[in-house]
Amino acid sequence: QVQLVESGGGLVQAGGSLRLSCAASGRAFSNYAVGWFRQAPGKEREFVAAVSWFVGNTYYEDSVKGRFTISRDNAKNTVYLQMNSLKPEDTAVYYCAATDRVPVTDLRRYHYWGQGTQVTVSS
Repeated sequence: QVQLVESGGGLVQAGGSLRLSCAASGRAFSNYAVGWFRQAPGKEREFVAAVSWFVGNTYYEDSVKGRFTISRDNAKNTVYLQMNSLKPEDTAVYYCAATDRVPVTDLRRYHYWGQGTQVTVSS
């Protein structure tokens, strides 16, 4: 079992920044890829970014490339999502999740999920 807790969400103006954190406990965290997903009201949950285990390869959804950065600190069992140049369309509940399967961009591959943190970007 892996338990995940997100934090760092909030209200920010367009163009601003937020850093989300995903703290993990339980099984060897470094053995899992971790992804960030988001779900806006009335929309399906979608992939945002992921970082693989061991090597730490990163993957991004096209609309966040160049604005968001995912990173992991295995010593702290924490994954971060630095979000810059935020837009109103980034408004959603953001979830982190963990998996030992591929592809890491597919939410159906993820076993463990956090409870989510709200990000609201005002125009």
